[in-house]
Amino acid sequence: MFRPGIPLPGSDAGREQPRPVEDAAAPTAAERVRTLVESSVSAALDIPSIRSQQDTPPGSGSPEARAVTPDGDVVLLVPAASPAAQLVEHAAGDEVTAVMEITDVAPVAVPHRIRGRAWIAGWLTPVRNKQRAACARLVADRHPAGPMPSDPAWTLLRLEVGEAFVDDLWGAEQVEPDDFAAAAPDPLAPHEAELLQHLAASHSEQMRGLCGLLGDREAACAAAGGCAVPLSVDRYGMRVRFCGLEGFRSDAYFDARFEFPDPVDGIARLRQAMRLLFETAAERPGSQ
Repeated sequence: MFRPGIPLPGSDAGREQPRPVEDAAAPTAAERVRTLVESSVSAALDIPSIRSQQDTPPGSGSPEARAVTPDGDVVLLVPAASPAAQLVEHAAGDEVTAVMEITDVAPVAVPHRIRGRAWIAGWLTPVRNKQRAACARLVADRHPAGPMPSDPAWTLLRLEVGEAFVDDLWGAEQVEPDDFAAAAPDPLAPHEAELLQHLAASHSEQMRGLCGLLGDREAACAAAGGCAVPLSVDRYGMRVRFCGLEGFRSDAYFDARFEFPDPVDGIARLRQAMRLLFETAAERPGSQ
């Protein structure tokens, strides 16, 4: 049976994202960073030595694609002519420190669309010889629709992770390199954007029906003319943002987290969990 929705604190345009206030099944900080690193969301590569020498702004070496090796290093596909690639190529064994910032933006229209950021700090080196073929396969497997690593216009760099940090819907936490290497990305991450867009476009009434699982906030939610937007989904559950609630300004909102009975490991299990969630909400007294 589903645990009722966990209402999270309200917020407005001048405050932070709502964060969980009750214990809930959640991905670890290392898993959240790993998921963002291996996703296709935007990232910017900041190399302090480039900025100091060439007055180049952060992000000038932004990677086109990313993957993680079994040892926990991050492989980056960058333009061969980029400042980052040129600097690393001519570093002659010197350490090139870098920070990669990843920004996670919700794929649906919702107040406060930035769901979180992650930072990976470490050292860049070129990927050469036998390592190149293995790293190229990792990148191609993770981003099959992206540029081919074998194209001479692109080159591969390796970012050895020294430390990581995430600040997202779950909170702000530091991640150790060993924990990052041992973590696995969320199995739903490659499909999340499409899933959320489908729920928002084709299941708006069922999403609003989740008001029936909100306990003390059910009446205000049901009486309002606002909307219920699916903000995120992972193997443990779904987070929904309820907007335009009665008694609040039109730009105010609150979030609720709906946990699945068991973690899901793929699309088929997710469909079953979502169907059960909607059926549970529809069976509540007063639902239509």
